[in-house]
Amino acid sequence: MTAENIEILTTAPVAEPAGHTCGCGGHDEADPVLDVRPIPHAIRHATVFGAFDAIAPGGSLVLVAPHLPRPLIAQLRERAELDVEVLVDGPEAWHVRLTRLS
Repeated sequence: MTAENIEILTTAPVAEPAGHTCGCGGHDEADPVLDVRPIPHAIRHATVFGAFDAIAPGGSLVLVAPHLPRPLIAQLRERAELDVEVLVDGPEAWHVRLTRLS
């Protein structure tokens, strides 16, 4: 390959959205979706706690579960003020938007 055949691509720096400070140059436009169905039951709740703890107040997470996760929702409400909206009510999967209020 000669120098004439090499194309150099450059990109302008992308501004971080307000409150976004990791420097990755990207951000999520939509609510993140966490499908817990393939996660082993022994670590499923801990996985959701970690994801939920990463959501800023006012932000949401869509949880996809094999059933309506009432016990998990109760545990999350012990961690933070929470709004729950069932988007898909089964029968094979439940999609629940969890919005952190505080």
